[in-house]
Amino acid sequence: MRILSLFAASLSMVAARGASQAAPPACRVVASGGQLAQRASPLDSAVVELGGAAAKVCYGRPSARGRVIMGGLVPFKEPWRLGANEATTIYVPFVAEIGGVRVQPGTYSLYAIPSDSTWQIVVNRNAARWGIPIDSSVRAQDMGVDTVRAEPVGGKDVETLTLRFAPPKGGTTELIMEWVKTRVRIPVRRVGA
Repeated sequence: MRILSLFAASLSMVAARGASQAAPPACRVVASGGQLAQRASPLDSAVVELGGAAAKVCYGRPSARGRVIMGGLVPFKEPWRLGANEATTIYVPFVAEIGGVRVQPGTYSLYAIPSDSTWQIVVNRNAARWGIPIDSSVRAQDMGVDTVRAEPVGGKDVETLTLRFAPPKGGTTELIMEWVKTRVRIPVRRVGA
């Protein structure tokens, strides 16, 4: 009986701890279920835990399909939505630095201004928008920019755009973008962790 009571108390503590750490919100989608299923670029997300809380990125995953991607579909020296369809978003439930840009807890959109060797990563306040156009009204809500290196993927080309988090080290990780032959690493750090 005492063992059962201890087991029940342990479960209660785990449940309480889990309830205090809310799950990241669902990805914002501007489509019905049928429309979403017919998209050429499916919706995807990646989650990472930093210091006991989960950060999440949501994005559309276009495929190369024989097209010229870097310098073509992804134009050099022009804003690109870092995915397809809705704006690519990142949710952080804590004060963070995304590519060196300090943000409060919340959801933000990301876009890039790529070149062959470096990418500017832009953090934007407006997460509830379609991915394009990235015009002056969108850019007016930019919170900051960081420049990161572009590097070769090495090995086989990555056919479908992939965003993933590197394994965290303490309160720090990298949001890694890979597509065709290009890899970009965006640092994400929980401030105060």
